[in-house]
Amino acid sequence: MTTAKTDDSGADPFDAIVDAPFDSALSERYLVYALSTITARSLPDLRDGLKPVHRRLLWTMRQLKLDPASGFKKSARVVGEVIGKYHPHGDTAAYDAMVRLAQDFALRYPLVEGQGNFGNIDGDNAAAYRYTEARLTKTAMRLMEGLDAGTVDFIPTYNNEEEEPEVMPGLFPNLLANGASGIAVGMATNIPSHNVAEIVDATLEVIDNPHVEHARLMELFKGPDFPTGGVVPESTETISHAYETGRGSFRVRGRFHAAEAEKAEDREAGIERLGGGQWQLVISEIPYQVQKGKLIEQIAAAIGDRKLPILEDVRDESDTAVRIVLIPRSRNVDPELLKESLYKLTDMETRFGLNLNVLDHSRTPMVMGLKELLDNWIASQIGILQRRSQHRLDQIARRLELVEGYIIAFLNLDRVIEIIRTEDEPKPLMMEEFKLTDRQAEAILNMRLRSLRKLEEMQLRNEKDELLQEKDELDKLLGSPARQRTRLKRDLNALRKEYGEDTALGKRRTTIAEAAPAIEFSMDAMIEKEPVTVILSQKGWIRGAKGHLPLDQDFKYKEGDGPAFVIHAQTTDKLLLAADNGRFFTLGADKLPGARGFGEPVRNTLDIETSAQIIAVVVHEKGKRLLLAASTGKGFAAVTDELLAETRKGRQVVNLPGDAVLRVVRPIEQGHDHVAVVGENRKLVVFNLEELPQMSRGQGNKLQNYRDGGLSDATTFTMEEGLSWTMGGKEGRTRTEGEMWQWKVARGGAGRLPPQGFPRDNRFDS
Repeated sequence: MTTAKTDDSGADPFDAIVDAPFDSALSERYLVYALSTITARSLPDLRDGLKPVHRRLLWTMRQLKLDPASGFKKSARVVGEVIGKYHPHGDTAAYDAMVRLAQDFALRYPLVEGQGNFGNIDGDNAAAYRYTEARLTKTAMRLMEGLDAGTVDFIPTYNNEEEEPEVMPGLFPNLLANGASGIAVGMATNIPSHNVAEIVDATLEVIDNPHVEHARLMELFKGPDFPTGGVVPESTETISHAYETGRGSFRVRGRFHAAEAEKAEDREAGIERLGGGQWQLVISEIPYQVQKGKLIEQIAAAIGDRKLPILEDVRDESDTAVRIVLIPRSRNVDPELLKESLYKLTDMETRFGLNLNVLDHSRTPMVMGLKELLDNWIASQIGILQRRSQHRLDQIARRLELVEGYIIAFLNLDRVIEIIRTEDEPKPLMMEEFKLTDRQAEAILNMRLRSLRKLEEMQLRNEKDELLQEKDELDKLLGSPARQRTRLKRDLNALRKEYGEDTALGKRRTTIAEAAPAIEFSMDAMIEKEPVTVILSQKGWIRGAKGHLPLDQDFKYKEGDGPAFVIHAQTTDKLLLAADNGRFFTLGADKLPGARGFGEPVRNTLDIETSAQIIAVVVHEKGKRLLLAASTGKGFAAVTDELLAETRKGRQVVNLPGDAVLRVVRPIEQGHDHVAVVGENRKLVVFNLEELPQMSRGQGNKLQNYRDGGLSDATTFTMEEGLSWTMGGKEGRTRTEGEMWQWKVARGGAGRLPPQGFPRDNRFDS
C-alpha cells in the first residue's frame, strides 16, 4: 500500500488542495493574467511612453554607463543583464525590443544607437546579439534625466535583489514622439509617432490656456509624423476627429519624388524624363511598417498577374535612401492612373488605426483624446518638477547644516584642534561647547588635515548665502503653481530648440494634405485599347480576332456549325450577351480566346443554360438604350449600364411567363422617336417612343395586342425618315416606307397589315 509523501515539515501536500468550482478558479486566474498583460507588458505608460521591457533595457544600459559619449558594448552583455536582473523573459524577446529601439525606420527618435546589422527596411532581421553593439542616444538620456534627483519611485525587481525606476522622469514626450503599439487581453493600443516641436507647441498652448479648444490644438499639432515619411491624404476634419476621441484611422501613402528631375513639377510628381517622350516613376518613401522587399514583390506579382498591364517593370535602385523605379509599358500611360492603381493593388497605401489607449498615473488603462492626454502628461511633469525641487531642498538643508558647522569650526579652529588632540572622546565635548549637531561634529572630525586650508570664512559664508538664495527660490517655486508652469514652459522651450524644425532630427517627414479626388479606377482602365472582331457561332463558340476585319468575311467554323454574330469592338469594351430566357451575361472583350482556332464554347466562361439560345451580342456603351421585347408582346427600354452582370451567372432582366421567350434586343439610336412592332399574325403597329417605359428589370408593358400567336419583331425609327427593312438577297437591299402615319396608334393596339413588299418572315432585318 502506497502512502502520500510529506515535505520536510512533515505536512501532507494534499492538505493544500482546495475544492473550488472550475469556472470561478479559471476566471480568477485568467483575470490575474489579463491584468498582468495589460499593466506590465502590452500598454505604454502615459508618463514616459515606455513598456516595462523598454524601460528595463534603458535602465540597464544606463547602469552599464553606455551613454552617447562612451564606447559601445556587446548587445549580448545588455540582454544578459536585462533578463538576469530585471526582465525574467526570453533573450529573443528582449533583443528584439532593443533592436526596435535602434531602428530609425521603426522609431521616429531612436533611443538606442546600434553598431552592426540591426536589420533594414527591406524586412531583413538583425544579426545575432553576439555580433552587434549598442549604446544610448541623446534622446534616451533626455528621457532619463533626473533619475538621481529623487524624481520617481524605485521598486524592487522580480527577485527583490535590485531596484528599478517605476517610470522615466525626463521631459522628452516619448509617448507621442515615438508612439507605441501592443495587444493586451480585451484591449489594444496603436499610437503613431509625432513631431516633437509640434507636441511642445500644443503642450505650451495647454499650459497657457487650460480650457483651449481642440480645434486650436490641431492647428499646432498637425498629426502623425512617421519615421519613414510618406503622405497622409486625409482631411483635417478626419484627423482632428480621431485625436479628439482617441480612436480613428487614416490612410498612409508612399511618396513619389524624383530628386534629379529638372522641372519642379516633375520632382514633386516623381517623374524622371528619359528623352523621346519616355519617362519613369520614382518612389522615394514608403508607408510606415511596410517592408520594401515585400512592396516590390507585390508590384512584380501585379505585373505578372496582368493586374497592372500598364506597368512594364519595377527596379530597386535603393542605397541608404529608398529609390524604387517603375517603368510604364507606354509613354502614353497616365502617371496619375498608375499611381492610383498602385495605391489600390499594393501596400503603397495602407491604413493606420489610431487607438490612444494608455496607462495613466495610477496604472489604469484608458483611451484618451489629445487634450486629456496632454493634461495628464503636464500634471505628471509638474509632479516630477515638485519632487526634484523638494529633493534639492533636502540636499541644501543637509549641506547648510554642514557649512554652518564648518564656519563654527573655522572661528574656533585652535580650540577644535586642542579638543581633538587632548580628548579621548572629542565629539560630545565639541557638541556641548559649540552647540553642534551630531552630523556637524562628525563632519568636522572626519575632515582631513589638508582640508583645513579650505576653511576660509569668506568662502564658507558665500556658499551659505548661495545655498540660502537657492533655497528661497525653490521655496517660492514649490509654493506657486504659476512659477511651476513657467519653469516647465522654459524647459519645454529649451527642448524645442534641440528638436526644432530646422534640425535634421526635428524636421517634419510626413506630409499631411488632403488628396485630390481619386481618378476613377477600375481594372478596365488597365487594359490596352486595341480593335477586335468578335465572332460567335451558332453553336456558341466564341473568339476574338485582332483588328477590325470585314464583317462579311468568310470565317472558319467547326463542321456543322456556322456564323451567328460578327461585330466590331475594342479590347476595353464589355460585351452584353442576351439569351432568349431573358438573362443577360457580361464578357470582357479582352478575355476572348484567340482566333487561330475555332475559339472556345462561351458556356465555359458563362453559366448559360443548355436550353437557352443567345439572341443578341451588344457592345456596352455608357447610357446606351436597348429595346427589349418578348414573344408575349410586352417590352420596355433598358440602359446597358443597368444590364452589366458582376458574375458568370448573369443578370435576369426580362421576366418571362411560361414558354415565352425574349425575341428582340435592339439598340435605340439617337434621334429615333417611334417604335414599330410586327406580330406573327403579320399585323404592324407604330407608336411614340415616349410611350415605351424604361425599366431595369421586369415584363414591361403591352406593345401590341394579339388574338393568336405572339410578337415577331420590333424596332425603333425616326418618323420623318420613314421605316426601313431589308429586302434580302445577296445585294442586301433596303427599302424605306416614308408614309407610316396610317399605322400609328396608341401603344398596345392590334395594328394592320404592313405596306406592300414587307418581308414574308415578318422581320425588319432578315
